[in-house]
Amino acid sequence: MKRRNFIKTTAAAGAGAFVLPRFSIGQPGPSANSKMNIAMIGVGGIAGMAFDGCHEENIVALCDIDTRKQAPHNKHPQIRRDVPYFQDFRVMFDKLGKEIDGVCINTPDHTHFVATLAAMERGMHVCTQKPLTHNIWEARTLQRAKAKYKVVTNMANQGHTYDGIRQMREMYEAGLFGQVSEVHLAFNGPNYEGKYFAKHESMPLVAEPIPEEVNWDAWIGPAPETAYSSMLHPLQWRSFWDYGTGMLGDWFCHVGDGPVWILDLYAPTVVECLESAPTLPGVIPGYSSIRYDFPARGDKAACSMYWNDGQRNGGKPLHKPDDWTWGANAPKGGSMWIGSEANAYLDLRSSNPRFANKERMRAFKESGGVTEQYARVEGGPFKEWIRAVKGEGPEPGSNFDYAAPLSEVCLLGVLAQRFGGRIEWDAENMRVTNRPELNAYIREPARAGWEMGDELWA
Repeated sequence: MKRRNFIKTTAAAGAGAFVLPRFSIGQPGPSANSKMNIAMIGVGGIAGMAFDGCHEENIVALCDIDTRKQAPHNKHPQIRRDVPYFQDFRVMFDKLGKEIDGVCINTPDHTHFVATLAAMERGMHVCTQKPLTHNIWEARTLQRAKAKYKVVTNMANQGHTYDGIRQMREMYEAGLFGQVSEVHLAFNGPNYEGKYFAKHESMPLVAEPIPEEVNWDAWIGPAPETAYSSMLHPLQWRSFWDYGTGMLGDWFCHVGDGPVWILDLYAPTVVECLESAPTLPGVIPGYSSIRYDFPARGDKAACSMYWNDGQRNGGKPLHKPDDWTWGANAPKGGSMWIGSEANAYLDLRSSNPRFANKERMRAFKESGGVTEQYARVEGGPFKEWIRAVKGEGPEPGSNFDYAAPLSEVCLLGVLAQRFGGRIEWDAENMRVTNRPELNAYIREPARAGWEMGDELWA
């Protein structure tokens, strides 16, 4: 797919368009009692959101590299105790593939791609956690897979199903902000006092015995082989570039969702790391500042988008415009929009839009606001996905025609954060032009036995 077509599909994709369902793969009709047969890959942590969203469907298989993670039965009593449990999704697909309609992928970032593509190749519908992939080539490959396999896809981006992001777009398209020349994004973490990130004194990590309940080879997947460490599994893998994408990767698809979708910020020409905290090789920084430069897009003016994380660790706070009257300080996270007619704010999940000036927001509400132009979504991304699979609703807003380019913008920032300095980006040819050595990270090499996706580029 040419880059110009890759980008052209995204605005319509974000709003949703009807698709023909392929409900039950390998069977003449829908699953028994018109419920989807769903498999879960990854059953701990963020998977709770998937279990909640799919609780009215049939959970027919569970897969996790760690057999200690069987808590879903306790938290979600609708899951049968006799549901098959696997440690390798490839084995699960080989044994139960014809019984599975859809798959929820709730794994660490570095295995999103292989699990998602393996399901799509078998004709299964997929809903994958964000960011969609660990590198840019993987994101574009999954968009190609969507076109080839004709399955219903979604990225589990909660805020893209909320009313707020649609209202913000309606306000922007009504001309209330004028031309937006800058957008400032921020997130307060990483939080080293929490459970997902920890400061590290040295690298490489000290090798530990592999717990007998853990399939460590399946956890590594396509990433570089490494010794087992409790600093990687179960929770702190986000801190390491080989497996996670840091704070930016964890939250950009939420905070940046509104700016990217509403302002068409899909193809920056320059991405630059302005500053970042000192860190060890292979480890994310405690704070960073990134700038993206986007050229004019149709009738939209050129725009710079800034990302700041780690305020709690010494990083920069969210930019506060002069007309901010909602408090002494700007919020610790979200996006601040600088427009020629008005400044505005969206929260961390690109919802709850407001003018920077509180009195202006009060007057806007009293006037009746703006006319609804975009259909609202009931429930979160998993319910949205299920309705689309059953033919009961439009294609999900975060289907891969939108989620792939959104994740690409995110991953370009991750690349700048990881290696520092300025990146000049040729989106059409998927190449860094000023630092060719970085192109090795646009498509990272896959470990032997985990290579996938080349046939989609033939």
